[in-house]
Amino acid sequence: METRERYNHLNTYYKNKFGERTLKICIDAGFSCPNRDGTLSNSGCIFCSEKGSGELIKYSSQHIENQVTNFLNSYRGKRANKFIAYFQNFTNTYDTLENLKEKYDSALNASDKIVGLSIATRPDCITEEIAKLLASYLDKYNVSVELGLQTSNNNIGKIINRCYSSSQFTEAVKILRKYNIEVIAHMMIGLPTETFDDIKNTVDFINKHDIQGLKIHSTYIVKNTILADMYFNKKYEPITLEYYLDSLAYVITHIRKDLIIHRISGDAPKDLLVAPEWNLHKKWILNGFEKLLKEKDLWQGKFYEA
Repeated sequence: METRERYNHLNTYYKNKFGERTLKICIDAGFSCPNRDGTLSNSGCIFCSEKGSGELIKYSSQHIENQVTNFLNSYRGKRANKFIAYFQNFTNTYDTLENLKEKYDSALNASDKIVGLSIATRPDCITEEIAKLLASYLDKYNVSVELGLQTSNNNIGKIINRCYSSSQFTEAVKILRKYNIEVIAHMMIGLPTETFDDIKNTVDFINKHDIQGLKIHSTYIVKNTILADMYFNKKYEPITLEYYLDSLAYVITHIRKDLIIHRISGDAPKDLLVAPEWNLHKKWILNGFEKLLKEKDLWQGKFYEA
């Protein structure tokens, strides 16, 4: 029976880092986004749901401290002794420094079981001041920032209306790493007009950056989005599971060996998913990918060249 991991799993990384199983508590801190409030755009990225991918956050209407407490008191809170406060949906550095600190503190001070702070945001919403604020937590907590990249192709970036350039991603990474903050990049596969060469170029782009983790997931369509309109108007066709697994295999085998893979699939809410149907079957993705890696004897960084 094979037990060797063929890529760097997040659960294993956390277990090694914190000495035991460590889970994330997803938090909705009520942030907005410059891509939605009219600063850059009113419509957001074309795939982004109305809640900014926060539909699965159970206690989102409650105060941050209550969200943490309710999670810890739930059955999920009994599955570990250590947790990371994960500010998930919308842009979690898009506010005044005072408000950011108040919100981060609310989560971190809610329980002594919190050992880390993880912030999901946009590259254009990272500044020196924000990096300094995040770094102020490093003496007590593990701190990481997730930066949406999706693709290194700026033309596709315009199509998906992300409203920032790949060079802004580069600048954000430099600022965060200056303060020793871990950086996790987001990559999406199957974006409109994307070719396999675009996937290769994005992998090359990511490899050149001083980042510590990578999140990968397929492009899925949820209700009430511009991407859904494109799909219904026959202007966008989602990728197949087979194509996704092949693309995933390319990414994993060509990405640096040191990167922690934070996820290889995204969870669309069942009641909001339009297509593709296979996205609802996480086991198809995870088991299919493990099978593919094993059959072809592939592992993370096998074809990586510095």
